[in-house]
Amino acid sequence: MSPVSMAAAAANVVGKLQGGLADLRPVPRTLIDQGPNRSLYRLASAGEAEGPPVLLVPPLAAPALCFDLRRGCSLAEHLVEGGRRTYLVDYGNVAFSDRRLGIEHWIDEVLPRAIRKVSEDSGGQGVHIVAWCLGGLFSLLTAASGGDLPIESIVTVASPVDFTAIPLIAPFRPLVEATGGHLLTPFYRMFGGAPSYVVGRVFWATGINKEITKPLAILRNLDDRDYLAQIEAVDHFMDNMIAYPGRTFGQIYHRFFRANDLADGSLDLNGRIIALAHIKVPTLIIAGENDTIAPRPAVERLAGLLTGAASVRFETAPGGHLGVLTGRRARGTTWHHIDNFLDEMA
Repeated sequence: MSPVSMAAAAANVVGKLQGGLADLRPVPRTLIDQGPNRSLYRLASAGEAEGPPVLLVPPLAAPALCFDLRRGCSLAEHLVEGGRRTYLVDYGNVAFSDRRLGIEHWIDEVLPRAIRKVSEDSGGQGVHIVAWCLGGLFSLLTAASGGDLPIESIVTVASPVDFTAIPLIAPFRPLVEATGGHLLTPFYRMFGGAPSYVVGRVFWATGINKEITKPLAILRNLDDRDYLAQIEAVDHFMDNMIAYPGRTFGQIYHRFFRANDLADGSLDLNGRIIALAHIKVPTLIIAGENDTIAPRPAVERLAGLLTGAASVRFETAPGGHLGVLTGRRARGTTWHHIDNFLDEMA
């Protein structure tokens, strides 16, 4: 290690001991609407920005800070600094009392109300949705449900529709089928859902190899402040996981995982069929090249299901499940794809 690198490493160690290296300050925001499981924010100078509004939609269980991981590696900050009128919906914490909430709550109430409020706040303009993981699936189902919502376009990042294409869960399928699908049912009914600690452990387990090698990687990159700051920010994200409501978790487990409904382009919610072919707006689909939770085949399947969309574009970008959205390389890849798409929609 050169003298310059040694000095940088020493400075990073001191910075870490003095409170951390990552700038975790959130993008300034103003609360403009609130309701059950819904806090809607206008970000930073969005009130002064011109152009169509962009609504960031997180998944359940993961905190909304997925879009605002840290300064310099925040999609929210990037959009705001690019002059876009940007909004964020935050579901807040999920309590035991929310255990009876199903997917219908999110696609019929939470997201439609947020979309309409964003349109109203931006002078009646159509809303461009940018969503990650399950947030993408719920956004698609919301759009497919109709209701004459003012949606102009949809961007999904790391949103899988074909769950048989996820190698990570393939070993569990025989056990699930052997138990008639009731392997997890007693668990989520007992706890009213999937507790935040369990959600965090599962997310952590998908990157177990990185966790094992992380101490060595930190030592090797001790002179790289940005690298260390990113690890710190991801750890902060992992420490803020949220629980799944029981009924929603059950529906995801049985309809997405067991029945693999979405791979065929529709979802059966107690006899109500929601078809993705009903989506009319332009859609951009982005998959992570190193994503084990939502690998490319599981995500790319969506492109062939949106037969009614005005246009469908599929892109890949480097990174795992979180990294493709807000990793250090996302700044020049995923965000570039999103910028180009939104510019074309303007």
